[in-house]
Parts: sequence; structure tokens; C-alpha cells
Amino acid sequence: QVEVEESGGGSVQTGASLRLSCKYKAYTDQPFYVGWFRQAPGREREFVSTIQHDSVAYYADSVKDRLAISRDIARNTVTLWMNRLKPEDAAVYYCAATTGRPQNANYDSQSAYDVWGHGTQVTVSS
Repeated sequence: QVEVEESGGGSVQTGASLRLSCKYKAYTDQPFYVGWFRQAPGREREFVSTIQHDSVAYYADSVKDRLAISRDIARNTVTLWMNRLKPEDAAVYYCAATTGRPQNANYDSQSAYDVWGHGTQVTVSS
């Protein structure tokens, strides 16, 4: 069983940086993936980034040159560093985790993730 909670959203100007944190609680094994999705008003939720238990990371093409994800196993925390933010990055960002290794879904698929946080708002003004 896993629980997750996001923090670190806020309102910034274009070009600024933000750090989002996901604190997760794992009652047995470490979640295989802990990742981030985002949803802007009127749009579907989309994959942003995820990181495996062994720290292998994956990114959406739209953000891979501006974002970095890290995982601190000892602190059960995943951090998403967002740089050079753009207005199109504005969204509610959700942390999600898998309770095991997904068998029938890719790392960038919402269906791979069993546990979701409530989300944290990121606003980017031009």
C-alpha cells in the first residue's frame, strides 16, 4: 500500500523555476515508479516525468530539456525541478505511484499508476 502527497506549487513568471515534491509512504516495498502528470483547464491529464526505484528517469518530449526528476529513497521523496517555465506549463500537477512493476501499461500511461495525490497548482504568468 502506498500513499502520496504533493507540495511546492505556486505562481511564477515566465522563465522562473519551481520545485515540486512528492512525499510517499510505502507500507511494504518501494513503489516501482513515482511520477508526475499534469492537467491544464480544458485538457486531458498528460504524462510529465517518472522515476524508477533504481533512479532511471523518463520525461515527456515537451519538457525533457527543462525538467529534472530525482528520488531520495531514504526520505521517500521524489522531487521535480522545473526550469524556464512557460505559460503552457501551467496546470495542476499530480504525483502518482505504482505499487508494483506495471505489467500491461507503459510508464507514461495513467493506467500504470495505482495511487494518486490531490494535485498542486502551478501558475505561470507571461
